[in-house]
Amino acid sequence: MKNFLKLPAALCLLAASTAWPAGFTLSSPDMVPGKPVAATHILNAFGCTGENKSPRLAWSGAPAGTKSFVLTIYDLDAPSDSGWWHWVVLDIPAGATELPAAVGLGGALPAGAREGRNDLGKPGFMGPCPPAGDKPHRYLFTLSALKVDKLELGDDATPALVSYMTRLNRIAKASFTVRHGR
Repeated sequence: MKNFLKLPAALCLLAASTAWPAGFTLSSPDMVPGKPVAATHILNAFGCTGENKSPRLAWSGAPAGTKSFVLTIYDLDAPSDSGWWHWVVLDIPAGATELPAAVGLGGALPAGAREGRNDLGKPGFMGPCPPAGDKPHRYLFTLSALKVDKLELGDDATPALVSYMTRLNRIAKASFTVRHGR
């Protein structure tokens, strides 16, 4: 019985140790939760006819000790067993506070940052384009603050490997979700 009572206390400590700083935020004037996704950001493939331009993203309140960031956009509802990675930007320097709009089309990333592969197998932004008739998909935008200057990964690293290494080095994260259907 004595060990049984220790379990809830241990779980509370574990939960407290994974809490993220309340002031660390990620936002976008272009992708706002609850608002429609503009055609500017929709993929131009697979039956979608958007411009496939990445949205402007901004963040603030990164915790002390942040040495770099990783940004990911992930479709939680993709018709696959593993979701779908739409964008991976890694090695964003700690001093950066935004990614300008359309940077995913070969625009100027902050010095040192680089785009990882998406689930099409190539670097760059891939806008939303869920299958026609599907329920609206949830697109999770996540910015992770890392305790390392950069992830020591090659340009051919899969999005899943980037995600794994990000989690191993993360000290905080900020995220938001938008929905899009057609």
